[in-house]
Amino acid sequence: MNAPTPPRMPDETGVPNHMDYMHPLLKANYGKWKYHDRPRPGVLHHVARDGAEVWTIKAGTQRQMDVTTIRMLCDIADELAGGHVRFTTRSNVEFMVDAEDKVQPLLDRLAEEGLPVGGTGNSISMISHTQGWLHCDIPGTDASGVVKSLMDHLHEDFIKEEMPNRVKITTSCCQINCGGQGDIAINIQHTKPPTINHDLVAKQCERPAVIARCPVAAIRPALVNGKPSLEIDERKCICCGACFPPCPPMQINDPVHSKLAIWVGGKHSSTRSKPAFHKLVAAGLPNNAPRWPEVAEVVNKILAAYKQDGRPWERMGEWIERIGWPRFFEMTDLPFTKYHLDDWRGGRASLNASAQVRL
Repeated sequence: MNAPTPPRMPDETGVPNHMDYMHPLLKANYGKWKYHDRPRPGVLHHVARDGAEVWTIKAGTQRQMDVTTIRMLCDIADELAGGHVRFTTRSNVEFMVDAEDKVQPLLDRLAEEGLPVGGTGNSISMISHTQGWLHCDIPGTDASGVVKSLMDHLHEDFIKEEMPNRVKITTSCCQINCGGQGDIAINIQHTKPPTINHDLVAKQCERPAVIARCPVAAIRPALVNGKPSLEIDERKCICCGACFPPCPPMQINDPVHSKLAIWVGGKHSSTRSKPAFHKLVAAGLPNNAPRWPEVAEVVNKILAAYKQDGRPWERMGEWIERIGWPRFFEMTDLPFTKYHLDDWRGGRASLNASAQVRL
């Protein structure tokens, strides 16, 4: 008998080269564009020096997609875009075509499938978020669910370009904040230290690794009921939840004490002003699945004030810096509480640092 063909082993070479999958016109004119513009929200138009043109149609998705939806998007690409499709880091889907007469059929088909076209220019882009209950091992809320409920409210500002500048919103299902900095960020907020099941710590946790995981050195070894365990210095604990992944018996998620908080003014880019950390403006909001109405109410207040008072090209953090924090809280009708005071000594070093790049 013939020996079975051995399975192909995976090539552990990291992320594939994106140039291999790029539209041929984008690849041929990479770095050689004469200009680009936006004929309408959600449509990008690039013109090369040799006259070649590429239209990119951007549409929002529901972020967590089933196989049927992915196949439908690929079918649209095969039928109307020559198979050229990609997903952005914010889970938009983009189709690239090389002729203007191919744009409208794509717009019509996306509208037929219920996929909104937008997210370009001075609009609210799709919300980037962490995995939530579906994939993550430590979530205190469902970040993708918060995104769905918010985008239902923000649909009009996604398909129109009526904000002072682009608005980047992020959500994170724990306080580690994988979602990153954003003009508006919705993060979980644990309000009490973990509850430790001492009977399970020795069986499930590698204690040195858990101790090393704590960013403020609040965890130390302990002997409880004759068994090796851990204890927490609650004066140091910042309730971040970093100890829970390596040690599930240190349970921090709580149906009563795990809340949501809203932060504003974060920025990754170096354009016009330096990168900035977002700052807390609303704390203790109910983790009220599946629609999180309290969160949507606060976000809508912030966006309404920014849309009304922000100057052209002014990012949210720049707008707040111009009007001042007292005026911000007045315009958004948000209460200022003791939780808005940053009294952590380590902040003096980290919050004064800048990653701004100037060439």
